[in-house]
Amino acid sequence: MNTDKLQSTIYIGLNDKDTGVQKFDTEKYLSILKSVCRSYGTAFSIHILNGGYFHEDGRYVEETTLALMLMGAEESLVTEIARDLCVFFHQESVMVTKSPCSAVFISGDIE
Repeated sequence: MNTDKLQSTIYIGLNDKDTGVQKFDTEKYLSILKSVCRSYGTAFSIHILNGGYFHEDGRYVEETTLALMLMGAEESLVTEIARDLCVFFHQESVMVTKSPCSAVFISGDIE
């Protein structure tokens, strides 16, 4: 079955917005993120990323980031989840990207 859907990804940095450092280990953040997705009843995939960026004040920041991928979720739901994660993870903001995606499900069954 082929489906054309919108793929949304929410990027959540783990450095605290006030202290600039990660307060808890990554596994604790993953656990919270999975619980949030379950509570919203949405399918998800999570990637753990390491990267860097320049803050608005010019500082270079490196941090662990969780990328939460949602396939076919309504835009209003993605926005609601992103807002909740921003609060739960004590962030200034989270980034949401959206792109069209075509998905094909391949079965391993032998007929």
